[in-house]
Amino acid sequence: MEIKDATLSLAALGQTTRLSVFRLLVEAGPQGRLAGEIAETLSLPGATLTFHLKELSGAGLIECEARGRFKRYRANFEAMTNLIAFLTRNCCGGATNCLPSQVCEPTRRRKDAA
Repeated sequence: MEIKDATLSLAALGQTTRLSVFRLLVEAGPQGRLAGEIAETLSLPGATLTFHLKELSGAGLIECEARGRFKRYRANFEAMTNLIAFLTRNCCGGATNCLPSQVCEPTRRRKDAA
């Protein structure tokens, strides 16, 4: 990932509604959610949701699949992983006891234990 792409992704996520939409789609997993479900869950008018979905799509963070009159949106997990990798590249100068690893590890263990 280049800095230009990372900037575009971060700008798209730097707005409250778009971040909420993206997190909802990440939570939904590979099956994603229909546009109407997203609007209902987040209490958004259709036009507002459409605007924010367009921004996230333009940044490559989400994908859309049309099925008749319905549109299903999914998080682009590859783009998310690439952004995280870009942000953490060379973290702590390559130290193995890097703070982000220490912060993330307890979260992983909690989820695995559940």
